[in-house]
Amino acid sequence: MHNAYIYVNPIIAFSMLSAYIADMDRTTNLLGALALALTDKMGAELKDIFDRSGETAAAVIVIGYVPGISVQILRQVLDLSHPGTVRVADRLEEDGLVERRSGLDGRTVALHLTRKGTIMRKKLMMRRLDMLEAALEGITTNERGVLADLIAKVLTNLPETEMGKHRICRFCNVQTCSDCPIRGHAI
Repeated sequence: MHNAYIYVNPIIAFSMLSAYIADMDRTTNLLGALALALTDKMGAELKDIFDRSGETAAAVIVIGYVPGISVQILRQVLDLSHPGTVRVADRLEEDGLVERRSGLDGRTVALHLTRKGTIMRKKLMMRRLDMLEAALEGITTNERGVLADLIAKVLTNLPETEMGKHRICRFCNVQTCSDCPIRGHAI
């Protein structure tokens, strides 16, 4: 038995690859563009009412979902370093949005929204909803149902870890998503 090598002309191989990429699923490309556009738009919208950068708005939303969340768990949800998460909590406390309390085991710190934090969270959630609703303008009720089913299918493929589920849903309005497509339910 001898090795058989097949020679492929590199020019033909490159042309075939280029044709594949050109014909590559348009949906894949559109999904990438949509994800980036919505991420940029949401970041700008949230920063407009909450002049903090990074994951600070997400921290407010997550703390509202999980009152008493520890810095360690919040760090994992936000995918930040421990010092970075402490700085976020410090800024939120300085802004009067979060208060630290003793955790259940006495060794941890439990983060809770203040009344002002709860109001800010509602503003952030409403701005997110308004921005997403504007993006869906012109989509019929039937089309929205089809789109929701397709997005749900895509979402089931995304979390790679248990904490990844929580990361994906850190801005979600979990009350409207009672049938969360992410196995094990996020947040």
